[in-house]
Amino acid sequence: MTALDKDTIIKDAIGYVKKLFAGNSDGHGADHTMRVYHNAQMIMEAFPEADSFVISLAALLHDADDYKLFNTENNMNARSFMDSKALSSEIEEQVCSVINSVSFSKNKGRRPETLEGKIVQDADRLDALGAIGIARTFAYGGKAGRPLEDSIKHFYDKLLLLKDEMNTEVAREIAQKRHELLISFLEEYYEETGYRYEQ
Repeated sequence: MTALDKDTIIKDAIGYVKKLFAGNSDGHGADHTMRVYHNAQMIMEAFPEADSFVISLAALLHDADDYKLFNTENNMNARSFMDSKALSSEIEEQVCSVINSVSFSKNKGRRPETLEGKIVQDADRLDALGAIGIARTFAYGGKAGRPLEDSIKHFYDKLLLLKDEMNTEVAREIAQKRHELLISFLEEYYEETGYRYEQ
């Protein structure tokens, strides 16, 4: 497969996820996917040995079968796209393996075995931190009918844990800065509301 072929497939994958997530407003839409894709591009610059095609595809398709959004099994949406491009079963399985290693809830405390998985997992988790992480938390909470206090609890259940679960040094540095913003936000929220979450 030529570099041009790969570039065309990546371009088509971008179009696919934009259609797949059309109308999504809960923080898991195409805009999230594109940020994860760009995060992955940035991180993998430090790892020239990584498979950039697998990373790019996995980053773009990582939420294509998210259980919160789709009722699919065995990465059906991701596989459907890759089958339409006649990708080899080897590439398809590599991409699906990376996708399956990304989810926080399904992989809590477990690190991906491959470098590609580590990069995409970091790319996704960075988008749950900082200002964008705060915005996504409340966007999802609003759509799910979750009270503000439950969204605050989500900070302690997930967001504040992410800084220490990054796989790469590049992501750790970015995560530290974004983590500090989460802490600042919580303190300001508590001051304004008089509410404080007790673990």
